Amino acid sequence: MQTSDRFERLAALPFSTVDSRGLRSNTRGGKIGEIVERRELLNLLIRRDLQARYRDSFLGFLWTVIRPLIQFLMYFIVLGQFLGAAKGIPEFAIYLFSGLTLYTFFNDMVYGATGSIILNGGLVKKIYLPREIFPLASIGGAGFMFVVQLAVLLVAAVILQALPAPAQMLWFFPSVLLILVYGLALGLLLSAMNVYLRDIQYLTDVVLMLAMWGSPIVYSWTMVQSVIEQFNLPSWVLEVYTANPLTLAVLGFHKAFWGGGTPADYPPDLLLRMSIAGIIGLVLLWISHRVFVRLQGNFAQEI
Repeated sequence: MQTSDRFERLAALPFSTVDSRGLRSNTRGGKIGEIVERRELLNLLIRRDLQARYRDSFLGFLWTVIRPLIQFLMYFIVLGQFLGAAKGIPEFAIYLFSGLTLYTFFNDMVYGATGSIILNGGLVKKIYLPREIFPLASIGGAGFMFVVQLAVLLVAAVILQALPAPAQMLWFFPSVLLILVYGLALGLLLSAMNVYLRDIQYLTDVVLMLAMWGSPIVYSWTMVQSVIEQFNLPSWVLEVYTANPLTLAVLGFHKAFWGGGTPADYPPDLLLRMSIAGIIGLVLLWISHRVFVRLQGNFAQEI
């Protein structure tokens, strides 16, 4: 009886078509409205992603804290103490941990989103969903992990009395917003490309590793400035290095949590630089979504 009632309700629903942009004709608010309509499914996919990470693990979500702490200790001891990277950087532990926390968030967003369409191939082939929901679910899972690690960073900074003035901590917001814009843009673009060329996921892993060493996480921005001056390199080399959105976000994050910094540890007009990078990121996000929409039509066939 329940089954027949269900079929009757389904039969009463109006048919909807999907246009070339991947939108249902009867959806208000465009793609965003369509995703909002399926917010419960998005939450479900986020929870599934988080549960799958540590399924059948005794420690479970404790690995969310253990893994970054081990990574931090490795860099702190080997690079900071043995190789002397901590020299000239006061409160090096908080400096390092804050940079690693933000980078890990960016890494998890981009890498997780890149493989999200492939990992959800069964759903893609069986039912209609806005395909953007899969990269968004991966980014949501990365966001949860980031919040946990951020809480550890905040506690450590309070214990070590390394926090800057409260007004300086407002740098947290533009830094995270910048990372979110670029993480979402790259996640959408790479997730679509990965369906057609599976090497994208492995290439992304390598590029993300290089991105970490190309940002002032285990060394300072002033060290880069000194090396460029030492070898008499053109000044634009430092400008190109600083223009990296990840570098700008990490510098802003240091301002928010690393109280040992001075104005000399940051490039001039940091907020202006972040604003320009944010505008470019929004343009990149729009382009990435257009590419995603153009490629999503053949996802089911390619998978």
